Order: sequence, then structure tokens, then C-alpha cells
Amino acid sequence: MPLLEDLEQRLGGLDGRRILVRCDFNVPLRDVPDGQPEIADDLRIRAALPTLNWLTERGAAVTACSHLGRPSGTPEERYSLAPVAERLGKAAPDIALVENLRFHAGETANDPAFVDALLAGEVVVRFGGAATSMPFDGYVNDAFGASHRSHASIVGPPQRLPSAAGRLLHREAEVLGGLRTDAKRPFVAVLGGAKVSDKLGVVEALLAVVDTLVIGGGMCFTFLAALGHSIGDSLCEPDFIETCTRLLGSGANIVLPADITALDAGGTVRQMGRSLPDGCCGLDIGPGSAAEFDDVIAGARTVFWNGPMGMFEDERFAAGTRAVAQSLADCRAFTVVGGGDSAAAVAQFGIAPYMDHISTGGGAGLELIEHGDLPGLAALRDSPHQ
Repeated sequence: MPLLEDLEQRLGGLDGRRILVRCDFNVPLRDVPDGQPEIADDLRIRAALPTLNWLTERGAAVTACSHLGRPSGTPEERYSLAPVAERLGKAAPDIALVENLRFHAGETANDPAFVDALLAGEVVVRFGGAATSMPFDGYVNDAFGASHRSHASIVGPPQRLPSAAGRLLHREAEVLGGLRTDAKRPFVAVLGGAKVSDKLGVVEALLAVVDTLVIGGGMCFTFLAALGHSIGDSLCEPDFIETCTRLLGSGANIVLPADITALDAGGTVRQMGRSLPDGCCGLDIGPGSAAEFDDVIAGARTVFWNGPMGMFEDERFAAGTRAVAQSLADCRAFTVVGGGDSAAAVAQFGIAPYMDHISTGGGAGLELIEHGDLPGLAALRDSPHQ
């Protein structure tokens, strides 16, 4: 992929050049009574600063753009980037910011006319900086978390302008793409989250490259059901039991929980084995499983983790996720946290500084591991303007 230095050379320097940077500012927000929503976690804003600062230090006039949430192609106040603009302005005050790209139907539709308008500087509702309608000279994609989408601002600009990958995008592609080919062994992947169906492609892709696959979270119950265990009222996807049976019979080293923290019919939290009676709902791995998972992680040289072990938002069911996070922090392996709830968990537990790489793109990271490429990466590589 073309890098920032390549863009600088292609343009003959960046001083005075107008550069559009696609960022991923799709940050989590929390509501404030009678006030503007607040940013709950600014990781994605902080992650964009190395690219934005590198460009401005070289004299570029930088305009950032992003989406936030899922507006329906028209402006919706609750999805305004105003909170992002406020936070970004404190860290990088010289950056102009286009309002939410998804306020325009052409963004998700990958409409060429919207690409043209964006690059001509005609999408002018901005925060900070100078709101001029001059065309851009170059484009940088630093939005790894959105690069699995063939949206206008992701795949359109490289076809029209000299383009490059930002520091964040390049690092994410390097680390997560490298898991498929260059991971040091033993390579252990830990997957959690709710549904097997959401991660089936990733499970199959990882089984081709990992030494051990550890499975927790709600998705483990479909696997346990495939082994013939009763799972009570726990989350299960009956249509995928046969698939789980096939995976378990493939000879791959798949580790499932040996015990479960469950909520019984009376609302009491109980520690149980792999089989749960009717009326019980498994909501976390048990302490024995946490210890077993720790042993597996401790022996690894590379660990990839995506998805919580239970409903960690409820402190009664946070122990398993906390234990796995601590295991990653304590081990000597190269540790990669796959964004989303896993990134939120390590931040919540205060151990994010002990991780080697925390991805800003949960879905994009999983798709890169599954397919080995993303539309946003391919668009940069295939740009005719290099």
C-alpha cells in the first residue's frame, strides 16, 4: 500500500496541499440529561492523531471526515459529529471536520457523484478550520474500522486522487494481516461474543492457522450443545449445531469452558459444570475455565482475543472476561485485542497499556483475518494515481 511518505513524494511536498483524511470517529457516546451526548471512549480519536499531526507538521491543510452511527442518509442531530469536533479541537486544533458522511445517502451507496462532491470540497458543513470549497489535492485513508465497507469515502477517492494509507490503517493491516502468515507459535486465538453465526468465517479461518482456539462467551453454548450437553436457557443457535459438530470433529485443538457461571430460575448466581438444567442461563465462564484458559494463554507466543467471555457489563458476570484480559496482560506473548467489546473490556479493567496492539476496528479486523483483504486496502493498492 502507498504510505504517507509516498503521497508526499507524489505531490512534490505537502506544504499548502489540501488533504482529505478519512478517519474512523465512530466513537461510543453516552447520553447526558438536557445536554449534548458525551464521548464515552476517545480511543479512535487519539488513534488518528499520529497521521493528522504528521500531515499538518508538513504544512498540509487537513480536513478530516467520518461517519458516526447509522443515520438514514439524512441529517439526524443525535448523530452529529459535534462532540467529536470538540474533542478533536483540543488535540488537533488546525483540523477541519466534515459533518457525518452518512447524512448523505451517497456515502453508503458508493455514489460516484457524492465522491466527486466530497473531493471537490462541496460537502462543506464542517467544524473548525476553513470551510472553503476548493478541491483536494490528495487523500489519506486512516479509517481501518470502516475499511471493510465499499462506501464512497473509502473506495472512491483512490480512483481520483493520489492516495495513501495513514499510520493507523497501515499498522492495523500489518498486525492483523500478519496473524494469518507470520504469527509466532504457539499461536492461540480466544473468541467470545454472542453468536457462532457472527464469527463462523473467522473461526474457520483461524482454525487453519492457530495452534489452539479457545471459545467462550455466548457462542460456546452452541458448541457445548454439539457435544451433547444440556445448556438450559442459555443462548444457542440450533441451526449451527451441525456446523459446530463438524468443527469439533475436524481434529483441531478447540478448548471449551469446563464450568459455567449461570443464573438460575430463581435469580441466584450459581457455579455449574458444562451441563445446565432447564431454567438456568449461562452468562460467563466459570473459575475453572478461567484457570484453564490462563494456562493455554501463558504458553503462547502470539495471542489474538476478540469477544468477551460473558456479560461483563454486569459485575456478577465479569470475572471470566477480566481473567482472560489479565492473562493477556501477564503473558509474554505478542497480544492483539480485536477491538469492539474486547477493547472496551481492557480499558474498563485498566490494563490496556499492557497489550501490544488494540485494534480500533472489531468487524474490519475479523474480516481481514477471515478474507486476507478489505475493500479499503484494495482501493489504495489499486489506485491509478500512485
